Amino acid sequence: MADDDYVYDEATGEWISAADALQADSEPNNVEVRDSVGNVLADGDQVTLIKDLTVKGAGQTLKRGTLIKSIRLTGDAQEIDCKFDGIKGLVLRAEFVRKR
Repeated sequence: MADDDYVYDEATGEWISAADALQADSEPNNVEVRDSVGNVLADGDQVTLIKDLTVKGAGQTLKRGTLIKSIRLTGDAQEIDCKFDGIKGLVLRAEFVRKR
């Protein structure tokens, strides 16, 4: 791309130079996910639920104090992906968990 090329950055809503866009694409997108008390969560952490949660589509309620093992971060600052017996594709909001 030439130096006078510009591309539209949807994240900021501004036109930026093509060189800046390439540099921004090469940098990893590190999203910091925090639990209900402010602890930073990472892939593989264990978390505990801080309130009863009704799981839509599963007809099941996860009780307060339930231990969720081996979470995965989704790239969203408020959502974590996890596994739980009998529930496929469980995604929890970070505001309802506490790091163990």
